[in-house]
Amino acid sequence: MDGDGTRRPNQRKRTRKDLLQAASRLMRQGRNPSLEEIAEEALVSRATAYRYFPSVEALLAEASLDIVTPEPGELFRGEMADDPLARMEKVDAALHEVVFGNEAAMRRMLVHSLQLGLANGSGDGIPARQNRRMPLIEAALEPARRQFKPAAFDRLGKALALVVGVEAMVVFKDVLQVDDAEARKVKRWAIRALIEAARKD
Repeated sequence: MDGDGTRRPNQRKRTRKDLLQAASRLMRQGRNPSLEEIAEEALVSRATAYRYFPSVEALLAEASLDIVTPEPGELFRGEMADDPLARMEKVDAALHEVVFGNEAAMRRMLVHSLQLGLANGSGDGIPARQNRRMPLIEAALEPARRQFKPAAFDRLGKALALVVGVEAMVVFKDVLQVDDAEARKVKRWAIRALIEAARKD
């Protein structure tokens, strides 16, 4: 039973990722695919695709973000430094460009994920969105793992996830109403403060 309980969430994550990758492949071919075409490309049923995405627009909006978000191996290719601050600033710069450069798509993705979160309030385990930032944060911190106690290292990764990403953009633009340059300064300050705090923990 435990094994089955572990497989199901992982399978749901894989299915969601398969749908996004299928949509990305079709979009790179210059196509504007239907949900049925994406489901066929991902080797899942149309009904399954609708369980993960409320509409083809929601799927395509998020797939367009998948295309422009760098993979950890791509971002850190040839990077030898193990300084967590320098590496996290690299992650923040890459995600800042993606988030602020694709604001409309990011906001649409947020709307769809919030709607799915409401619809799935019963807890069926379907992920409301893809986790793009944690693989980048983990790749940034991994070379410096021994600089932190295990609990502090884990907490640091989670805390940094609050600083980078689309939610931070919404706070800076909608709540604080600050410009792009100020947003970047505040994020760099927060990243440094969190890393220093984790070292002292």
